[in-house]
Amino acid sequence: MSDSPMSDPSREKRELWQRVNDLWSLSLERNAEKIRSTLHPRYVGWDMNSPAPHNREAAVRAVVADAPAIAGYELTPLSIEVYDHTVGIVHYTYRASITPTVQITGKWSEVYLKQNAQWVMISVSGKPDAPAGGSAVE
Repeated sequence: MSDSPMSDPSREKRELWQRVNDLWSLSLERNAEKIRSTLHPRYVGWDMNSPAPHNREAAVRAVVADAPAIAGYELTPLSIEVYDHTVGIVHYTYRASITPTVQITGKWSEVYLKQNAQWVMISVSGKPDAPAGGSAVE
């Protein structure tokens, strides 16, 4: 995609991109209830390093529990589309610092459903990039 999806975004696309950023911000807080409230009850996602998709509770555990804490991040939108004011799909790259201090990068796609004027995540797919000379961080 040659043009940045944020070069002239619609209000809906800006709101959806803000929602993506808000969810990453919640991952810094590690508050399971807040994170759970942003995911549709029938959410299903797939970290492509895993052998199978995961459900909402597994997604929450991946951010809290014993998961490494995210210390900081940078997101770059690649594509943002909104369909019939109801479904949104976002593709982006990320760079994150996790503790202990490790830098990871990767690609992620997220699907949202607008319910009661709020974007609710219904699916994700992606994985970390493989570090130079090694396998991807899981």
